[in-house]
Amino acid sequence: MAKKKQQLYLVLSGIFIVNALLAEIIGVKIFSANALFGLPPTLPGDLTAGVLIWPVVFITTDIINEYFGKAGVLRVSFLTMGLILYAFFIILATTYLPPAKFWLEVNGTDAQGRPFDIDFAYQSIFRQGLGIITGSIVAFGIGQVLDATIFAWLRRLTKGRYVWLRATGSTLVSQLVDSFVVLYVAFYLFGNWSFAQVLRVANTNYWYKFAAAILLTPVLYLAHSLIDRYLGQEKTEELQEEAAADVSV
Repeated sequence: MAKKKQQLYLVLSGIFIVNALLAEIIGVKIFSANALFGLPPTLPGDLTAGVLIWPVVFITTDIINEYFGKAGVLRVSFLTMGLILYAFFIILATTYLPPAKFWLEVNGTDAQGRPFDIDFAYQSIFRQGLGIITGSIVAFGIGQVLDATIFAWLRRLTKGRYVWLRATGSTLVSQLVDSFVVLYVAFYLFGNWSFAQVLRVANTNYWYKFAAAILLTPVLYLAHSLIDRYLGQEKTEELQEEAAADVSV
């Protein structure tokens, strides 16, 4: 049974880490949801690309918290923060490598025949900079600690009932902070955005996460059902009791 517990934590951690890392890397792109869905441009609709897969991260956070407690969430969160830093620094380092001459020549024009500097494009996309790294790490750390703490508090308050309440409640509070902090640090303090732009994109990001948290509630219950079946009733209750008693930081 201990093997099943380890395998479960490994799988959940893998899902968490991969999606968190991907969200941070692709988060540099801001896209228009209005243009994507044909909505009026006057409506708020600017989102970071990373927000699209972020719901996977906070659902996985809640599942880990349910079976492994706050300590289990923070353990994988701190590991993920270290891996994000590592990934960003490796990517940043590659942008300083001198480009091969033939690579520049064969990619010297775009599909329309216009001059194209592929090395500059590579640097523009992948050179996230200190601002993006700092904003991502600060927001991710604050958001995960808040999520884990509020989830544990709601579980004690409801005596282990209402999975949807503690999962949704913890997500809505933590992501309110996360949505603003990452953009404020990355694009206002270290970037060239106005404060109004930060508020506009943060607002749109948050309401997307809000809607996703509500709509994905059935997925949370499905995941619980599958995990309970995998672990068995006795082991499930044992893990949940241990997680509920976990008040460590």
